[in-house]
Amino acid sequence: MRHILAIESSCDETACAVVRDGKEILSNIVSSQINVHTLYGGVVPEVASRIHVENISAVIKEAIDRSGVTMEDIDAIAFTQGPGLIGSLHVGVMAAKTLAWQFDKPLVPVNHMCGHIYANRFVSELTFPLMALVVSGGHTQLVFMEDEWDFKVIGETTDDAIGEAYDKVSRVLGLGYPGGPAIDKIARQGSLRYKLPLPKTHGRFDFSFSGLKTAVLQLIQREERKGEEINVADLAHCFQETALSLLTSRTLDAVGEYKPKMLVLAGGVAANSRLRELLPELMKKYPETKLVLPPMFCCTDNAAMIAAAGEVALRHGVRGSFDCAADPGLLMPGEE
Repeated sequence: MRHILAIESSCDETACAVVRDGKEILSNIVSSQINVHTLYGGVVPEVASRIHVENISAVIKEAIDRSGVTMEDIDAIAFTQGPGLIGSLHVGVMAAKTLAWQFDKPLVPVNHMCGHIYANRFVSELTFPLMALVVSGGHTQLVFMEDEWDFKVIGETTDDAIGEAYDKVSRVLGLGYPGGPAIDKIARQGSLRYKLPLPKTHGRFDFSFSGLKTAVLQLIQREERKGEEINVADLAHCFQETALSLLTSRTLDAVGEYKPKMLVLAGGVAANSRLRELLPELMKKYPETKLVLPPMFCCTDNAAMIAAAGEVALRHGVRGSFDCAADPGLLMPGEE
């Protein structure tokens, strides 16, 4: 049995988990800062890093206490090296290095987005070749994995990530932060009253959401000039259907070309209820590709997913040193 203790602090969640053999969660502690950042309409980096400093020791202790194992049983310390907010990442990196030094354990640096992909191990054994649709506040990518620790980004956003677009449109509509859950909820009450243009991209598997966000703003301004009141539910519904139409069409194109054995959804936007409805229905076109949706608790940031990816990384010889530093722009392994 291999026990991985993992630390995640890339944004506004302070998290620590202990996972056995990459799949069995012994503990998974998350201290969220969302109530603080909601007051500012988004994450304030300096505030986030200070709260991480205040919480990290208590979160690590609780994760170890609840796991039923001791530090002597831990085989490696995995941690999120990036991408993320530099100050937030630094707190987790320093905590991981301190534990590794004190207890003489190997360090395993993990890419945060790899963690989101490997969160699907808690639902199903992953089979390769595999396609991952990675969707979050900072990323929108299609990642093809020929094998277990082999990552090839075949498509990505040329501007805003889809989660960022949700936050910006939510702000324009007066729905607050975080935008994803707010739009997802109110869109259920709306209809296709408005029409928004489907964004165009040069790359066959690429995404673009900046123009869609601008189109929402321009539509609101046009309606205001005409003296018409905006139906927020209808506009939220139209935005979501348009954004997810682009997301799913590019994904199905990639599945059709690469013919993976499995398609996994990953990242914070994987919690979107409409996306979780659409993908199973659309993937009936490719019955030979198994669709896996991550558990809801693994859509938001947590350390269990870092442990799951860390266990695989450890087996593939990934090691960190005490010179290892936080990297806010960290690319996926093998990505240039």
